[in-house]
Amino acid sequence: MSWIAFTTSCLEIALLFYVATIDIATRLIRNEICLALAFLGIVGQLASPMQVAQSLIVAAILFVLLIVIYQRGMIGGGDLKLLVALAIGLPLTGVIELLTVTALAGGVLAAVHLMMRRLPHPKLAAAGSSLARRIYAVERWRHLRRAPLPYGVAIACGGIWTILKGF
Repeated sequence: MSWIAFTTSCLEIALLFYVATIDIATRLIRNEICLALAFLGIVGQLASPMQVAQSLIVAAILFVLLIVIYQRGMIGGGDLKLLVALAIGLPLTGVIELLTVTALAGGVLAAVHLMMRRLPHPKLAAAGSSLARRIYAVERWRHLRRAPLPYGVAIACGGIWTILKGF
């Protein structure tokens, strides 16, 4: 692995950790992050122009399939952008692995959220509360209002797994 591919992979992993934390906090995935991930994916593959072309074709096919799912309200727009941005830097087998690990991580995320619904309703977290306590209070509040899952966390897990597997 070249130092350019290694550096871009490390930057992608750092961005995915950032996406996961921001998605938990705000349920938003910023366009700039998706563009940066797509750019890093292309830069990491510059040594092989055929690989870049294949990745762009696979990402375009994935985009069309995800648009259909998005129009049915089954996935958010930020999740769609994030998956396609990650697919730009991966070969076909990497995209399949990304989708598989993301689905598994999404199942774990959904199970955790279902278990959280059984837990008692927390009071507001005090100003000096731990980060875990504050996140728990906010997530329970979101459960009561039927907010969507932070699926960017599952996508970030799938992306990190796929990138690390490439080392």
